[in-house]
Amino acid sequence: VWVLGGAFVLRGGPAGWPAVPVGLRCVIGLVLLWTAWLALAAAKSIGINFILSVFCLVWAADIAAYFGGKAFGKRKLARAISPAKSWEGVWSGMLGALALAGLWLWLDTAIRVDSLSLYSRLYGRFGVVGLVGVVVFLAAMSVVGDLFESLVKRAAGAKDSSKLLPGHGGVLDRVDALLPVFPIAMALIAV
Repeated sequence: VWVLGGAFVLRGGPAGWPAVPVGLRCVIGLVLLWTAWLALAAAKSIGINFILSVFCLVWAADIAAYFGGKAFGKRKLARAISPAKSWEGVWSGMLGALALAGLWLWLDTAIRVDSLSLYSRLYGRFGVVGLVGVVVFLAAMSVVGDLFESLVKRAAGAKDSSKLLPGHGGVLDRVDALLPVFPIAMALIAV
């Protein structure tokens, strides 16, 4: 849903989002929030190490993308949706997520933990090549979540999604990248 739907909606840019009927936009928003919530609730039974590893994947990708984009960013990713994002930032975010995966895998073996992380589960199920592919894919999907929320804000003419977290883009800006990542991560480990 996120891959095809995200590509379709983002392709239209901020001008295309208002063309989607209001009822459908509400359903899309509710379904995306609901699936992320269900995935988080299901992850609770897996353990805190798993939950933290998913959160940290998104945060590592976001932080690495920010600094990589600032240092090397030349080619804009989606100028009409999020003018500061660059392809170099996306690649940096993917590398940051991969570095975290390697570190976390090592920590999972070095420290006794109550539950396996996302990375250990992916490595056990798909091997090293599958782990790399899935981590890169999840980092890319975190960008899609971020761009989708930026698109909705731009289409609405809003700088922030709420006033609860001033200067941070609002509450949805804190979780936008997690909306696609958590359900996809849960689906991949459930297979």
